[in-house]
Amino acid sequence: MPAAHKHRREPSASVVRLQASEEQRPAGRMLGDELRFHRERLGYTLADAADVIRASTSKVSRLERGESPAKPRDVHDLASFYGLSREQHSQLDQLMAQAGNADLYSRFADVTPHFLKRLIRLERTAQSIFVYEPRVVPGLLQTETYARAIVRMMEVGVSDGDIERIVALRMERQVMLDQDVPTLAALIDEEVLYRLYGDAVVMAEQTELLLKATRTNRVNIRIVPRGAQMPPYPIFHLKFADGDFQELAYVEHLDGANYVTQKGQLDKYRKLMVNVRASAYDREGSTEALERALLHWGQQDAAERLD
Repeated sequence: MPAAHKHRREPSASVVRLQASEEQRPAGRMLGDELRFHRERLGYTLADAADVIRASTSKVSRLERGESPAKPRDVHDLASFYGLSREQHSQLDQLMAQAGNADLYSRFADVTPHFLKRLIRLERTAQSIFVYEPRVVPGLLQTETYARAIVRMMEVGVSDGDIERIVALRMERQVMLDQDVPTLAALIDEEVLYRLYGDAVVMAEQTELLLKATRTNRVNIRIVPRGAQMPPYPIFHLKFADGDFQELAYVEHLDGANYVTQKGQLDKYRKLMVNVRASAYDREGSTEALERALLHWGQQDAAERLD
């Protein structure tokens, strides 16, 4: 009698689907968030969107939360119904491709003028935010005068009215800090504390705000000493409340940003953030670094007044 063949047990289809969705769901969240943004911007209800794709309101709600796989036909029908431009259609196609194949599309390169707006919308739904900033004070912790000084420097040739709208957008982000979530952990390069934006008064106000934030339970600020080995670009790591795999990294560059959702890439940036955190001062040392910077700007202001 021939020996019985031992068959290798294949994972069930449900297991395969689950493993795929765990990496694809963050990208699906971004796609759903974009669809919800356009729906709400135009004043449409879930029922309006459901009629367009011939589905229930609960299906549209799941789609907008990234919990239900997006069908290209549904996304294209909604994009047409919302009157989106060709560029906006293309953005949705990229997000949809990433949601459908997490291994191939491990990053979504966002080079649109609105890349910061997408981050802000994602911040509002996050449970926790971990940010490393080597160039400026993180936007969630900027004073209005500091933000205005940065915008004036970066947006050359922009009208005063547009500058004020950009500043207002940045200030909207800080409304979250009055709520229970998200919590915020920030790693800030010590050089940032001495990089002049505006004048000494602006810098002193900004440093005072950082010191005030360190005394709260929801904001954890660590200053990274000068000379430490660090990446040259800002990194945001966002975690959401609905599952261990609901996270993404946002890596900003000069003219846009990458959204990282694939697990292997996320691990890379998570480890990078941990390494930077290990180089930072502890809570007491960070407070002392901020106090030194505040003293510096106070002396600068006094010297300018004498001149």
